[in-house]
Amino acid sequence: MAKRRRGARSAFARRRAETDRFERLVERALDAIPAPFQAALDDIAIVIEDDASDEQREISGLGPDEGLYGLYEGTPRTAWGAESVPFPNKISLFRIPLEEDFPDPDDLADEVRVTVIHELAHHLGIDDDRLGELGLD
Repeated sequence: MAKRRRGARSAFARRRAETDRFERLVERALDAIPAPFQAALDDIAIVIEDDASDEQREISGLGPDEGLYGLYEGTPRTAWGAESVPFPNKISLFRIPLEEDFPDPDDLADEVRVTVIHELAHHLGIDDDRLGELGLD
């Protein structure tokens, strides 16, 4: 019978609890999206990942050591047209950089909310310059 390393099970349980907490923060942020924008959530997948891949960092113009909280991948609704079929749209939220940079639970909840809104705004066709003007950069 193979021996199990001590602590392996508790490390898994701890990671699962952290992920569950983060998922609840994302759900709260999504539930708080105002009604006129809720319909846009039907067109997009919300994915929680531990961290951005090298390819996602490259797409964002970031180096391998730079962090990323969220990423919108897809075709903004403002670019949809009759002659084009929209590809699947996805918002990725990156748990580890958010949790590392915002250890306070209230600050983390605020940043998750801002990140969700920021990435949803990209789906609605709002660019980074306009998001900066709105204080969501």
